[in-house]
Amino acid sequence: MADIPSGLLEACVVVGAASDKLREVHQSHQQGKIKELPLLGAEVLQVHAPPFVTKESASSENQGHAPAFSRVQRRRSFIKKKKERAGIANGETAKGSDGGGGTTTEDISVPKDLDLIALPQLCFPGGLQIASEQREDSYHYLVFTDVFGNRTHAVVVQYYRPIQFFQDGGHQNGHRSSSKSSRLYTAYGICVISKYPYYNALRDCLSCLLTQLKPSWMGDFEERVKEFSAKLALVPIPPPGQLHVVFNLRPLQIGLPSREDKDRPAVDLDLHLPFLCFRPRQLLQIITSLLTEQRVVLLSCDWARLTLLAESLMLFIHPLVWQHPFVPILSHQMLDFLMAPTAYLMGCHLHHYEEVAAETDDLILVNIDDGTVSSSWSDGIDLPDVPLAAAECFITRVEGLQVHYDLEVCHLGAGTEVNERRAQRKQWQRKLNTHIQNITLELIVNIFREVHDHLNYEHRVFNSEEFFRSREQADQPFYKKVLDTHIFHSFLRDRLNRKMDAFTRMELSTRTEAYRLRSMTESPRRPTMQELARKYTSPESRLSKRLGASLPNLGESGGSLVGPLRQTSFKNIQVDSGMKSPQSPVRFFKLPEFPPPLAYHYVQNYYQEMITLLGKAISGAASEDSSLLARYHYLRGFVNTVAGKRLDALEDFQNLYKTDTDIFPGELVNALVDSLQEGEQVLADRRPEIKRLISQVKRDHERERARHVDEGVKRFQLPKKHMQLEDFVRHVQESGIVKDQGTIHRLFEALTVGQQKQVDPEIFRVFYTFWKETEAEAKEVALPASALEHLEANECVFKLSSSVKTSHGVGKIAMTQRRLFLLTEGRPGYMEVTKFRDIEEVKISSAPFLLLRIPSLKIKTTLRKETFEVNLKSEVDLWHLMVKEMWAGRKMADDHKDPQYMQQALTNALLMDAVVGCLQSQKAIFAATKLAHFDRMKLEVPLMVPKTTSETLKHKINPSLDLTSPQAVDVLLYTPGQLGVSSDSEGDGNPKLWCALSDGKVVVFDATSWSMQQNQVQVGTSRVNCMLGVDRQQVWIGSQDSVIYIISTRSMSCNKQLTDHRSEVTGLSLGERSEKYSPKVAYSCSAEGAVIVWDVSTLKVRKQFRVSCDRLQSVQLCNGTLWCCARDCIMEVWKNGMLHRKISLPEQLCGSPTAFSSLLLYHEREQLWTACIDVGELCVWHLREPTKPFQRIQLPDCAGVTCLIKVKNQIWVGGRGWSSGKSRGKIYVVDAQRHTVEKELVAHTDCVQALCSAEDRYVLSGAAREDGKIAIWKVE
Repeated sequence: MADIPSGLLEACVVVGAASDKLREVHQSHQQGKIKELPLLGAEVLQVHAPPFVTKESASSENQGHAPAFSRVQRRRSFIKKKKERAGIANGETAKGSDGGGGTTTEDISVPKDLDLIALPQLCFPGGLQIASEQREDSYHYLVFTDVFGNRTHAVVVQYYRPIQFFQDGGHQNGHRSSSKSSRLYTAYGICVISKYPYYNALRDCLSCLLTQLKPSWMGDFEERVKEFSAKLALVPIPPPGQLHVVFNLRPLQIGLPSREDKDRPAVDLDLHLPFLCFRPRQLLQIITSLLTEQRVVLLSCDWARLTLLAESLMLFIHPLVWQHPFVPILSHQMLDFLMAPTAYLMGCHLHHYEEVAAETDDLILVNIDDGTVSSSWSDGIDLPDVPLAAAECFITRVEGLQVHYDLEVCHLGAGTEVNERRAQRKQWQRKLNTHIQNITLELIVNIFREVHDHLNYEHRVFNSEEFFRSREQADQPFYKKVLDTHIFHSFLRDRLNRKMDAFTRMELSTRTEAYRLRSMTESPRRPTMQELARKYTSPESRLSKRLGASLPNLGESGGSLVGPLRQTSFKNIQVDSGMKSPQSPVRFFKLPEFPPPLAYHYVQNYYQEMITLLGKAISGAASEDSSLLARYHYLRGFVNTVAGKRLDALEDFQNLYKTDTDIFPGELVNALVDSLQEGEQVLADRRPEIKRLISQVKRDHERERARHVDEGVKRFQLPKKHMQLEDFVRHVQESGIVKDQGTIHRLFEALTVGQQKQVDPEIFRVFYTFWKETEAEAKEVALPASALEHLEANECVFKLSSSVKTSHGVGKIAMTQRRLFLLTEGRPGYMEVTKFRDIEEVKISSAPFLLLRIPSLKIKTTLRKETFEVNLKSEVDLWHLMVKEMWAGRKMADDHKDPQYMQQALTNALLMDAVVGCLQSQKAIFAATKLAHFDRMKLEVPLMVPKTTSETLKHKINPSLDLTSPQAVDVLLYTPGQLGVSSDSEGDGNPKLWCALSDGKVVVFDATSWSMQQNQVQVGTSRVNCMLGVDRQQVWIGSQDSVIYIISTRSMSCNKQLTDHRSEVTGLSLGERSEKYSPKVAYSCSAEGAVIVWDVSTLKVRKQFRVSCDRLQSVQLCNGTLWCCARDCIMEVWKNGMLHRKISLPEQLCGSPTAFSSLLLYHEREQLWTACIDVGELCVWHLREPTKPFQRIQLPDCAGVTCLIKVKNQIWVGGRGWSSGKSRGKIYVVDAQRHTVEKELVAHTDCVQALCSAEDRYVLSGAAREDGKIAIWKVE
């Protein structure tokens, strides 16, 4: 059978001094020959590793499954008596060294990747000391790393036993001795090794073991350790989430906390320990040394602190992952590891401090005991500072931490129940750990928040130079070092893969509304007036603004700035605000009492008892608590796997599709499927849910093998050879200048005017340099206070002329996205020239100057009688082009209620500026005209928006803004808000608009501001056909790949799937509830005619049937019957699937190649409205006698209908038609009573594919690919 993940125990190793060495020391001591007790070399005495029992050893029948939580794997022999071997050859305390060799006296099964050579040194890093008196037990922790970077964890206890030798030479360790005065004690190390970092739990397990070992004789020692190991091998690891595993190991109750999510390790240590050892600024220095990949050495007198501190630091930098050697404990024989030339994090005893500092340069020395950070090469420490805003935020948060448990319990009495007090302490620690992880994650988010602004996902490029230039001057030394590290490169790879991890979730949830609104329009980066205003205020005020980007409790004004900016005091920050994500209540699954663990049938009974308990837990769990159910199913599937019940295990894992796909163990399930025997395969084929799972897993596995994902990350580089159009598009997109392919094509035409159609790399370099220099100059614009008062907070200066003479004095003309204004010279002042929407005429003229005529620009506006004239000299042609383009863009934006036209016009104007700047020739102005897109559109085809359309249209938004070209809007869904849901809980209570684009992309907008809330939720890779808001917690999405994906509206993630359909899901509908407390049901249909009835709370199939038709497209419920719309007919079906009535295409359409496209049930009037794909009319039928339509409504200039919705007493019809001789997306508003067309709306350049209503106040329409936008219409 394939490998199965192990349980809690990987191995248990006993280490101590060799018997002959002990005898020699004992005899010398008895004879008085030694004055000082020596340090002895330690060696491995025992190894215990699963499997401890096998079916073969118990019975020869029914062979074939793996016992215990173990992997059937190749083992090698552990040799008790060994020859002397050479020291460690590996340069790292790594697993994988071969431990073979020597004379074999006993074979013991040992995991193949366990290094038994280094282990004794690490169990006794300071040497094995013989003592003349009993010493306290001492614990420390180890981490081993293999060559692939996989870590294994261990807890070691050193405890002392008295040495006694009988007269016949026998060796005894016990409690009876004839000569107490001469008694000696030797240390034994018991090392419990696990693949999981359960440090506290394993320490507690060893504490329980010692209570049994101390009173026992040495003869019982090995058997007790083996039994202890076998028990731990039976303990399953909890899945990610809120379910913890608890078991009794007398006298203590031990708990295994689960991982928070699959990307994080389990946290079973006290994360506040670093805060007890270091001040916040020292911690920031240590974190900086890790992020910049220094060589870091931790030092302490206490071996336990080294690993606990090192592991805490690894959690503090999550989701960044340390890529270099990680050896928290070095024994004195291993100090030469510190000479390694690479970055590393290692630890050693404090008494090596002077030696380490003197012998090795370029080390960051972290003294845990003194709380200091220093360097080995100088008195100071040459580390860049963490970015100021992030550092101050972190320090403020840390100051609010309550890290002293005694203060929490000082009001409580002394508990008499030890497990109760332990549980209380663990609960406090769990909350504190969560708070600390939030603080450190926020630090990482604040440092790297704006990285995604400089990523190009299509070409997997990070524009590091631009990101670096956008940092504050004081923060640049930090980023200069970090950007070139392996740790950052790995982080970038995850960002480009759009990984939805803790970093992404916090970054999204802490985006300001201003940022979301700004991201709704694609415009070149320039500092806003608000940012410029802060630039000239105090550093504290600027710092508060930077903090506001991640602290929701710091408000950000969206209005214009008037008067001084108020400073925010750090002392007034509510430390917990915005930090605490709501924690799901922790649940505990208690394992049964351990059986005799070395007897096969007892172990099998134990598994069966565990399966029974989990079955009861599943039955008792609320069906709404799908997250908890998923954890129980996962755990039971795991136990079924190791108990050999493969089919039952697969059934449990199948249930994860309906409860939580995030924890689906793909590799394990694939291994289970591959290991099914012939008889099991036959049984699996008889169980439909398992058969579906097997086919799904195989399909996914094949897809993974076929998919080639480029995991690399490229840094933007200027091209080195001539570029054809395709290469040019790629380089411009990688540069981050502009994404839109249409704009880049026009730029290509501009740069290749009058020459061969390829761009010279030198031209591209000059163009790119000019663009970046212009961007940098805009950041240095010094505006007087009078200008800041007149401009809006989000306005940016994009172009500034040289000093020129105007009809209102001398000064510089400035251009923002809204207006032109004059910055007067001499006494700095502000004079508005015009807003772009107020321009009436722009033309080039000439102004007399002495005997010359100087070229000038005349601008006539609707608000002034006099014409504004400015002598722009050689700049006049460029400004003429730019102002006309901005004017045309503003007019189109106002007419079409689409602000993106203005942003596109602005981009075109700035590209003109860069083209003229880089060509520097007579043809430069002609080249720039190629970019005058909107001005040309205005001249060629005056796009007059019909009056009715203009009055009804409220706004337009672009869901494809992050993409390189428009995507079709396939489906729209509006979900209402939730009263009483606070914004700082997970998710928010605002209404949302869900927009399905091509290839399974779903974009979510906040319907209160129409800002993009979620860039993208991915549901498979196929087209989305339908969406349904089932309740306030979930949205169902039917896909072309035959799966129904379920998105949680709180977490905005897709973690459930319904996989019962065999072909593409085409329709979804909610059922009617006959009684208040009757279960809510939903209906889904697929193209081949299958209809499934779902129980919404349990996600179980209540009923399924099939109707005969040509492509079933939708289902709707009305008065207890189901109406099914297919291409060739409309059927009324009883709830049991029996056909009641069937409506065929109207007679006049029977001979044409058309088909039904949609139906609408008008309950109140008992009417059925139908539409066809290629026919411009609606048919209205009586529900009681739908033999033929009693009313046919002709839609003027309509070529076909795609969708219908009812809003108040109107029917809104979406389709395609003609307007001004061109094919357009059209919407018709039909009066439902008079059956007349009230309005004919034209706002899309491609077919309207989707309509939805927002609480009967607005209607939203989505168009096909050529348009790709969403229009928002007012309902009257």
